[in-house]
Amino acid sequence: MLIHIYISGSDANLIEGDILLPKERNALINERYRWQFPIPYILGDDLDLNAKGCVHQAFEVYRLKSCVDFKPYEGERSYIKFEKQGGCFSSVGKQSDGQILSLGPGCDHKAVIEHELLHALGFYHEQSRTDRDDYVNIWLDQVKPGLEHNFNAYNDDFITDQNTAYDYESVMHYRPFSFNKNESIPTITTKIPEFYYIIGQYLDFSEKDTLRLNRMYNCSGPLTLLDQCAFEYASICGMIQASTDDVDWVHTKSTADAEDHTLLGRCRDAGYFMYLNTRIGNPQDSALLESRTLYPKRKIQCLQFFYKMTGNVQDKLVIWVKMDDGTGVVRRMRKIHTFQADSDHTWKIAHVQMEMEVKFRYAFQAVRGDPSASSGGIYVDDISLTETRCPSAVWTIHNFSKIMETADNNTVLNSPRFYSPEGYAYGVRVKPLSEYSDFTGNYTGLYFHLASGENDLILQWPAINRQATLVVMDQDPNILLRMSSARSLTTDMSKTSDGNYRWDNPSKVGTYDSSCDCYRGESWGWRNFIKHFDLRRRNYLKNDDLIIFIDFEDLTSLIHTEVPVKRNGVN
Repeated sequence: MLIHIYISGSDANLIEGDILLPKERNALINERYRWQFPIPYILGDDLDLNAKGCVHQAFEVYRLKSCVDFKPYEGERSYIKFEKQGGCFSSVGKQSDGQILSLGPGCDHKAVIEHELLHALGFYHEQSRTDRDDYVNIWLDQVKPGLEHNFNAYNDDFITDQNTAYDYESVMHYRPFSFNKNESIPTITTKIPEFYYIIGQYLDFSEKDTLRLNRMYNCSGPLTLLDQCAFEYASICGMIQASTDDVDWVHTKSTADAEDHTLLGRCRDAGYFMYLNTRIGNPQDSALLESRTLYPKRKIQCLQFFYKMTGNVQDKLVIWVKMDDGTGVVRRMRKIHTFQADSDHTWKIAHVQMEMEVKFRYAFQAVRGDPSASSGGIYVDDISLTETRCPSAVWTIHNFSKIMETADNNTVLNSPRFYSPEGYAYGVRVKPLSEYSDFTGNYTGLYFHLASGENDLILQWPAINRQATLVVMDQDPNILLRMSSARSLTTDMSKTSDGNYRWDNPSKVGTYDSSCDCYRGESWGWRNFIKHFDLRRRNYLKNDDLIIFIDFEDLTSLIHTEVPVKRNGVN
């Protein structure tokens, strides 16, 4: 099993644990140390392959939540070179002659890389703020001798908080036991006790992290978010009802009997969704709801939304795109995917991959099946469209809070068998109550394994240089505010205790499982994947569903990535 622990640098030239001392003192408030985008980067060949994959994941988060972008180094004077040194550390702000960002052992974690890149972009730690003593207590008598400088605070002529309040949830905040000399006594406590278990989170950017980043760099909007809508306003995000269909979708307010997905009935007189009643009208009546016109910059898009179908099994929800027909007019229609109603009347998550290179609209078509046999209708809510790839697999576990309450250390949930785009079969094991716990309480563990599948005879074995990424989704309706928990591992030529290759064909090295009629290989993952405390405080268990995304991608192209640095580069 893998346990990822955040490891700061231990070099004498580091301040605040993971900040590399610059050749000249620079300040976050000084615009001279701000970057122009895209930022050139080099992935050193000494980096672990898993770390290289996680760097690219972190880049995608920056692109989704800000205007910060990155590009491969091409001789520029200022650049970031990612290397594997003794810990996780970075300089603060742009350095004039290039800079090192270290990802040592244990640093191959998306949120850790986000943290170090925020340093490179000009951010200090949250508890370094001028006003930090109003919000936290620093117990210097509990700090290891000689490390007290890691808790320095700075004047407001040196750093700026971008006119935002203190953020206990910042990915830039220390944990309670940072640099402590007694493992059971904290060095930081919060003046509001409810935030004690929150400081030092390594999930994702907080809302204020994102706000500050966008303010510092004057971002007008994120790079890869094309559209999103929770239907909370009558304008329905600029979507339009088609004039050529039979009926219209209805903008509907949540009730006790028909709750939206955004709020799930938590707020009185609030919470809206789009709805088509399939109990009335004629069979095959349809309603078409179109987005505004969108202008893609990439060649891939992922449409994510939640839907519910409570009518008849003949009801359908069809996803279309209407695109530029080559004359500048958006009118050419293409059917992308059809969702058929079934006996499950709960909210479900959906992903639809698109590959649009011209301006287009996406559209939801609701089709009535048999009104005489219907008991409800078709619901759509919480839409987002990003210029990214959709996850290759999604596993939803219902009633997860109840499962946590009754689980013991031997409780294990096995996912269905999924397939990667290459054809490898795999699965996930979840331990709702892991063996691991800390001062915040219990954890849930997640573990990845290969499984036997229909393509095994023609695939490469062992399946090496592939990165498995598991994500527990934060179901916040605003994709920019989500703090999903993600971890990754990369397959290699390591062997198990019995001498077999860990990532060999599961039919050869695995154990038979009758639930999938397949062989499952050894599971590898994290017993401390996510805290129960976090699961209960955010939107991870909305509707009591735990939603897990899984990807298994080939990283062979990242094995050799280092390029030589050119002298006399230009910014």
